[in-house]
Amino acid sequence: MSEISSAIKQLCEEKNLSYEPVIAAVELALAAAYRKDYGERNQNIMVKFDPETGLSQIFDMKTVVDNLPEEEEAEMLHNLYNPDKKELSREDRGEVNARMAAAMAVAEATKSGTEGNDTEEKKKFNPKTDLQLKEAMILKHDAQVGEEIVTDLPIPESYGRMAAQTAKQVIIQKIREMERDMIFSEFKGKEKEVVSGIVQRREGRLVFVDLGKAIGLLPSEEQIYSERYNPNDRIKVFIKEVREGHKGPEIILSRRSEEILRKIFYLEIPEIANGLVEIKAVAREAGSRAKVAIWSDAENVDPVGSCVGQRGSRVQTIITELGGEKIDIIEYSENQEKFIANALAPAKVMDIELDNVEHKAIVKVSSDKLSLAIGKAGQNVRLAARLTGWKIDIIEATPEGEKKVIGSDEAGEVEGVATDGEEVVVSADIEPAENVIVEEGVALEEASEEAPEKEEKSKKAKKSKK
Repeated sequence: MSEISSAIKQLCEEKNLSYEPVIAAVELALAAAYRKDYGERNQNIMVKFDPETGLSQIFDMKTVVDNLPEEEEAEMLHNLYNPDKKELSREDRGEVNARMAAAMAVAEATKSGTEGNDTEEKKKFNPKTDLQLKEAMILKHDAQVGEEIVTDLPIPESYGRMAAQTAKQVIIQKIREMERDMIFSEFKGKEKEVVSGIVQRREGRLVFVDLGKAIGLLPSEEQIYSERYNPNDRIKVFIKEVREGHKGPEIILSRRSEEILRKIFYLEIPEIANGLVEIKAVAREAGSRAKVAIWSDAENVDPVGSCVGQRGSRVQTIITELGGEKIDIIEYSENQEKFIANALAPAKVMDIELDNVEHKAIVKVSSDKLSLAIGKAGQNVRLAARLTGWKIDIIEATPEGEKKVIGSDEAGEVEGVATDGEEVVVSADIEPAENVIVEEGVALEEASEEAPEKEEKSKKAKKSKK
């Protein structure tokens, strides 16, 4: 193996490039160098390079065209081989301009008077790239118009400094193009996947993330409002889109997508990865709270327990990856009433009525569970609606009777709970899960049930003091 071949293979290994495209880049560089020192500007030069011997063959490629008219050929030869091109006098320039105007007028008249003929302008003959048919037949007796004729060119003993610089620039440019194509292909294949990266820097509201072979872009609209992205922070990101840019591939990342939550569950929960447990639906308000509906038809598999892990260890890992975002793990059910009840956890519902025409669920809850059902600023019912795909109206059931239902268009999002016998309705807009709520690895269902007991004990303690 020659030194040149070894150097090229070493370059391919370092850059993770294919051998053949690099050889092609070297051939283009040699053609550019030859054209710079020995050829002409637009000459079509082709080089075949043998990396084992370091030798090259150089060819001139021309396309066979129809024979030129005698006058046009004579003028072309005169211009081509007349080295003493003197500046024309004013009279000569006037005559040339007049002849050109007359020729253009004749051409225009011929063009307008001929119907059904090809109107495409005839390509101008270029002696650097074209070869007349009669000349081509001398080189090849059966030459045809449109055929490529290849002739050998002399091999130069050396190249000048400018030619060498030109060759170097061509090789660098081609290698950069190959690297960009390789990166684009690799990350295009990872589109819609979750990868790990390291925060590199910020420029305004744009965060640059080092993905190893490339730099990804995390725009402001794909960031979580509560997170701070500091240099050298390691984060998981969702590859939302890979597209061609002016300076190479642009890799658009996301931390807000619901898909990142789904993908992290696949990465962290083996039962989901091997198909024993299935994620049915995800609803998320990035940085705050999310609900995940899971299901399994396998015997002796607890889908909720599989996701929570011992003492909440598994789900805690996911919560940490998402910057402390609270996660409610909901068991999916084909029974829509049960699914909706599960999705509203930690609240316990009294009754559910389904309106299949409007695809709306009317949910009745007791006064002490109302705030849990609604959630902060209506978040719990809003996420439950998106998770189940049902519009949900919450009705407070009191000893005085049920309150009037207000439609979702009137209710909107709420920030508190009405009191003093006022109507209380919360509606949520839609998306399609027995209930374990996990907040930072702790089951909230137990906490919500213990709250009334603690409140009763507190009242008894106050009475005993009196």
